[in-house]
Amino acid sequence: MNFTEAMSARHTVRKYKDTPLSKEVVEQLQARIDANNEKLGTAISLVTDTEEGIPGIVKLLMTKNVKNYFVLAGPETPDMEEKLGYASADLMLYAQTIGLNTWWIGGTFSRNGVRKAAGAADENKVIGIVVVGYGENQGRPHKSKKAEEISSYEGEAPDWFKAGVEAVLLAPTAVNRQAYTIAGKGSQVTMTCKKGAFSDADLGIGKYHFEIGAGKDAFDWKK
Repeated sequence: MNFTEAMSARHTVRKYKDTPLSKEVVEQLQARIDANNEKLGTAISLVTDTEEGIPGIVKLLMTKNVKNYFVLAGPETPDMEEKLGYASADLMLYAQTIGLNTWWIGGTFSRNGVRKAAGAADENKVIGIVVVGYGENQGRPHKSKKAEEISSYEGEAPDWFKAGVEAVLLAPTAVNRQAYTIAGKGSQVTMTCKKGAFSDADLGIGKYHFEIGAGKDAFDWKK
């Protein structure tokens, strides 16, 4: 499975099999985390085989065997939440390509518990976690907006722009808001996300998906 296929296959999964991640899988995930941390300056880590940081309310929300997760953390910089969203999208799709499932959690987790489990440095901000494991099912597609509701292009939109927008509509967002505005002109693209809870992280996730769908060489982000 490649990343384009993973975008269509990935859905939120809340119930997991009681199957531990093998040493090989943990090493694969850790290598991907390390690559993101080095590239983006994030401080993401992987916690395995523990419910530390997962409060009772999450365990009651139709969940099962939530024991492994990425901790989305990084230094307090103005663009860190967007970078963490971008990295989390990469990690979720990568996990999907190696047979795993994921669930992005922003509000219902214990920051103190997560910090303790991950050994997160006090100077790093934790914005959320991404549960990872072997799902009991593959989840289901979420209700999605139409491309014309979130995008516009000056002139006739090229295929790469259309593919990028469709990829964004497959991305996970906070409470499924899909509050994006994507505009294109020539090879220049701008993307914004309506302000709200996790909007900066959502923007990072959306940008990552757009790049996968459109192809990074097909366009430039307008500064």
